[in-house]
Amino acid sequence: MTASETFPPEAGPRGHGIVDRVADWTMAPRGPLFRWGFVAAAFVLATAARFVLDPYLPPGFPYLTFFPAIALTGFLAGSGPGAVQAILCGVVAWFFFIPPTQSFALTSGKAMALLLYLVVTGTELGLIYAMRRALERLALAEARARELARARSLMFAELQHRVSNNLAVVGALLSVQRRGVKDPAAARALDDAVARLNVVSRLSRLLRDPGAQEIDFAAFLRAMVPDLVAASGVGDRISVRVTAEPVVVPADKAVPLGLVATELLSNAIEHGYPGERRGVIQVGLEARDGGRARLTVRDDGPGLPPGFDPRRSPSLGLTIARQFADQIGAELDMVDDGGVVSRLEVPLA
Repeated sequence: MTASETFPPEAGPRGHGIVDRVADWTMAPRGPLFRWGFVAAAFVLATAARFVLDPYLPPGFPYLTFFPAIALTGFLAGSGPGAVQAILCGVVAWFFFIPPTQSFALTSGKAMALLLYLVVTGTELGLIYAMRRALERLALAEARARELARARSLMFAELQHRVSNNLAVVGALLSVQRRGVKDPAAARALDDAVARLNVVSRLSRLLRDPGAQEIDFAAFLRAMVPDLVAASGVGDRISVRVTAEPVVVPADKAVPLGLVATELLSNAIEHGYPGERRGVIQVGLEARDGGRARLTVRDDGPGLPPGFDPRRSPSLGLTIARQFADQIGAELDMVDDGGVVSRLEVPLA
């Protein structure tokens, strides 16, 4: 086998089917011992088989067992050993099986038979060589594609890691800045900004793997809710219960849905329990028919003010929630039912 015919070991297997495994095995690098040992073994077997079949074959089949030996040698051992095999088999066929037999006399009949043999074996070995070169180029292309995909995957993971870290740093800086803010409205705005940054940072970490661009939103809620309650400083008077079914959310909807959930919970904490009011907030997530999910945030506070319309509310949090709900094609509504019940119907398909 020539150097250009060596199958690159870094390319690895192309697939898991039988054909792919056979192709990988046949194109694997071979040492001189295997190549020339195969030439000798194939030559002996082909010659022995031709002698065994000779009494049963009609005239005109001098190369019957030699063509398969030449093809297998060229395919498994390379073009050079295949050419040597063709020469050895041609000489044996010339001497023993082309009339007049046991003679190297070059009659017109022998010349025509040998010319046909040269054309067939040359074509056979040429096609095998072209096929091996094509397989080699395919293997190299696949190896480059896998390496490029691996590099892009690493770059994507690193980018997501840096983004989530930078968001966490910005959130920490805002938290530090908030300690020196005396205005309650400004402090509340900073708290909300920190909460939103933390949500995006958390979701970015969950989506670091480009091959697994879906998240279990129930697990996200169970992790996010306690953090948000702790950051709001109301854990001593407001408890939050999460009842969530496993719901898988695609990447393009995970961040907007996470931000909507954050805003609805923050809105319930802020408006459902003014002053030192105590209570319980219930956060629910359930899978619905038709590839949809429902997110529910229920408080037991005083309820909605008369004439309240969530689509017209000037509240920044609700404005953000509405915009992100519209972005993912979700429907948001708020009703009175022993407190405020916020429902978000999300299409997941």
